[in-house]
Amino acid sequence: MSTIDTEQYRITTEPFYQPQRNEVALYEAAYNARMPVMIKGPTGCGKSRFVEYMAWKLGRPLITVACNEDMTAADLVGRFLLDRDGTRWQDGPLTVAARIGAICYLDEIVEARQDTTVVIHPLTDHRRTLPLEKKGEQVSAHPDFQLVISYNPGYQSLMKDLKQSTKQRFAALDFDYPEAETEATIVHKETGIDPERAERLVKIAHTSRNLKGHGLDEGISTRLLVYAATLMGKGIEPVEACRMALISPITDDADIRDTLEHAISTVFSE
Repeated sequence: MSTIDTEQYRITTEPFYQPQRNEVALYEAAYNARMPVMIKGPTGCGKSRFVEYMAWKLGRPLITVACNEDMTAADLVGRFLLDRDGTRWQDGPLTVAARIGAICYLDEIVEARQDTTVVIHPLTDHRRTLPLEKKGEQVSAHPDFQLVISYNPGYQSLMKDLKQSTKQRFAALDFDYPEAETEATIVHKETGIDPERAERLVKIAHTSRNLKGHGLDEGISTRLLVYAATLMGKGIEPVEACRMALISPITDDADIRDTLEHAISTVFSE
């Protein structure tokens, strides 16, 4: 029996999530089969919130790892540590999740090195095991364990993409920014801003998304709309809030900034 306190990994308050299609039912089916799931979609479209919501709905602990290029396999599985009593083994987050039957969510997995991500392979097939080579132990995943990864296909390149040998170990859900009405509802419910101003913010976001590939790598995300609405709710004038939350984070290009400034001025003068 594991002595790890699973309660620290449980989400006790329902996260707000607005379903877009049938992704909740699809994920539930995948979880019931303990199928590994890959969630694909642009920055700030709700991937992480969806995983949090599903962990809450299913009543499962959730361990999230924000992947980065410096992350090593030891950061995921664990390492020996030296203290005054000698050496001791400390499990990494992936190992903890496998032991206690948590959902392990590897966020933006393409940011991790490919020689790091291969350690997940034995957990994603019939073996459902995690070899701890340095410790000489083979961890058999708890029956409730599930592995979930996410990434943004818009940033994939020859240097930053998942190998086919990794991709084909997962079922996948494709995410995108919500339809305008749904997105305005999300902004309204997340921040308490009035529905009319939420709709105006969404109009600005759609303008920016039309610029993707024409000066912008990514358009304004739903997350940034929530930031702008939050600032407005704190009494910041709409144009200033939008400049801080919607323009400055995504571009330094003078022409693109002018285009977005014009869109903001137009939308909030209507």
